[in-house]
Amino acid sequence: MSQVNALQRPPYRFDAEKWRADFPILRRQVNGRPLVYLDNAATSQKPQVVIDAESNYYSQTNSNIHRGVHRLSELATNQYEAARGKVRRFINAASDREIIFVRGTTEAINLVAQSYGAQNIKAGDEIVISTMEHHSNIVPWQLLCERTGAVLRVVPINDDGEFLFDEYRKLVNERTKVVAVVHVSNALGSINPVKKIIELAHRFGAKVLVDGAQAVPHLTVDVQDLDCDFYAFSSHKIYGPTGIGVLYGKAALLNAMPPYQGGGDMIRQVTFEKSTYNELPYKFEAGTPNIAGVITLGAALDYVSAIGLDAIAAHEHELLEYATAAAAEVPGMRLIGTAHDKASILSFVLDGIHPHDTGTILDHQGVAIRTGHHCAMPLMARFKVPATARASFALYNTRPDVDALFAGIAKVRQMFAK
Repeated sequence: MSQVNALQRPPYRFDAEKWRADFPILRRQVNGRPLVYLDNAATSQKPQVVIDAESNYYSQTNSNIHRGVHRLSELATNQYEAARGKVRRFINAASDREIIFVRGTTEAINLVAQSYGAQNIKAGDEIVISTMEHHSNIVPWQLLCERTGAVLRVVPINDDGEFLFDEYRKLVNERTKVVAVVHVSNALGSINPVKKIIELAHRFGAKVLVDGAQAVPHLTVDVQDLDCDFYAFSSHKIYGPTGIGVLYGKAALLNAMPPYQGGGDMIRQVTFEKSTYNELPYKFEAGTPNIAGVITLGAALDYVSAIGLDAIAAHEHELLEYATAAAAEVPGMRLIGTAHDKASILSFVLDGIHPHDTGTILDHQGVAIRTGHHCAMPLMARFKVPATARASFALYNTRPDVDALFAGIAKVRQMFAK
């Protein structure tokens, strides 16, 4: 589109076309047009090496893990635990024992709320979250407050979608027991100052959980440097499979927490009178886990590490700047979320056009975006919109993808002008 192509920028050093070739789904067509996939904040596509890793597990190694003495069980166990080590290195945790495999970010947050929360939160205590949280970092804390009589406090944001640290400072006090905050907003792209947030919470003895679902694919995360108590993320947003996620927790906290679920592998000894529980991390991994998912997540982390998160982040930032400049030229297009520190998400509304209509027309052009409240209904209420259209970028997206998005938006405006 002209307003995009007219922008004069230096050529990318990042060879996105090279990496696109690794993703077989990007070669397909949708509605007779080449697929332009811009729904990465919901789930990312998978490179062939990740697809092969899952296939190889089921075709070559499939077996249950731990306690098996036969060769396949040993191979599966070794691959599963090797993936735990890859996760530990990827986020720089202190020990493999601090890496708990769960179904995703949602389960990780629920685990902390139900296990740590049930043991440590009582009536009159306070839990602090922010206005931009995903429902999965709101509802578990509401449920905990309902059970215990604790109080939920909410940090406001400004019109750009930025966390108001001065207001946060006013909310945190000796009654604050947990601060649960998103690292990168899924609906805005805003990057929160989590290290500062953690430092202040710790001054009052509060524990901090960080929802890193949108951060891990785009930013280098060092949990020891952040000093967070818990950090959660999902595999499927970082080019891995669905149905698997990670909870990082400091070992001392996890050791003191009661089990989240009961069953096999999380126990040491069971009698009808009493059970004793396994050591970390197995205490929180009841039952047969998603073995293939864990191994395949390891392959995804290898893939991302080989490219380099810094290079990926720089490429995505270029695309975000390119798209933001193009949006400024579109009459009636308003961006929702214009934080100074922002990841690769472009949320917007078009005057007089419902986001669902925008998404439907774009789909007919082969452009896949997300429309709706993005599981952030309180945030939509803050901006007085029922929903937004959201384009989100990944390592395989290119400027022609952005051009296709804005050509589709021109089509949307043309159709509604009639």
